[in-house]
Amino acid sequence: MKRETFFLKIAVFLMGLPVLSLCILVVPRVAIKAAQHFPKTTLFAVIVVYATAIAYFVALYTTIKLLSYIDQNIAFSERSVKALITIKYCAIIISSLYVVAMPMIYYVAEVDDAPGLIIIGMVIIFASFIVAVFAAVLQKLLKNAIDIKSENDLTV
Repeated sequence: MKRETFFLKIAVFLMGLPVLSLCILVVPRVAIKAAQHFPKTTLFAVIVVYATAIAYFVALYTTIKLLSYIDQNIAFSERSVKALITIKYCAIIISSLYVVAMPMIYYVAEVDDAPGLIIIGMVIIFASFIVAVFAAVLQKLLKNAIDIKSENDLTV
């Protein structure tokens, strides 16, 4: 295993730990307390949070697979393009979930007088959108590099 990708794999793993701990420890407790104050929106909020977590972990797993392709010297392959497509779709799913949930977030922020909730929702939307755009750009670049490589391989 190469040193650079080993460090990146550890970084990806460490990115998943806080989200996993939030999903296991914090979200159930907050959902129980929120159900007392916001019974209509709590179930929807929990579904959005866990769906976001699933998409996030799929993207992290795909990132680790992409790093293993780099270790195996098959970074310029269709597998890498498919991995970037998966990461792009996961980011789009996360962004879409929070766009759909923004009216609920607005309602909770108004009732609870917490305008920071709206900012947090917007940050999640735009951050995941940026990841989706970045993955799409990398996908196009990688696809073009693969085409050029295969064209050069055929040239004698």
